[in-house]
Amino acid sequence: MTVSRGGRRPRADAGSGGVLAIAIVGTTVVTALAGLSIGSALAVRQRAVAAADAAALAAADALLGAVPGDPCALAAEVAAAHRVALAACELGGAEARVVVSTEALGVPISVGSRAGPTP
Repeated sequence: MTVSRGGRRPRADAGSGGVLAIAIVGTTVVTALAGLSIGSALAVRQRAVAAADAAALAAADALLGAVPGDPCALAAEVAAAHRVALAACELGGAEARVVVSTEALGVPISVGSRAGPTP
C-alpha cells in the first residue's frame, strides 16, 4: 500500500462519475431517437392501411355503380390523396382488391385491402 502526502490513499476512480453520467445521457438519447423512429414508421404504416382501405372502398363503389368513373382510376386518386401509390388494383365480380405502397425510413411498405360483399 502506497501512502501519499497527507496520509491519504490516491483514488484511481476519481472522475468516473462524470464518465458514467455521459454514458447514461448518451444511452437515453439513443433510446429516445430509436423510439421516435419506430413510432414514425408505425404512423406511416397506419396511414398506408387507411389509404388501402379507402382506395378499396372507392374502387368497390365505382364497380357497383354508386359513383361514376373507372374503379382503379378512382382508387389511384384516393391513394394519392393519402400520399401513397397504388401498386395493384384487381376487380372481380363485385369485389375490389387494392395494394398500396409507400416508404418509411427507406424501408418499403406495401399494404393490401379488399372491399365488396361478404364472401
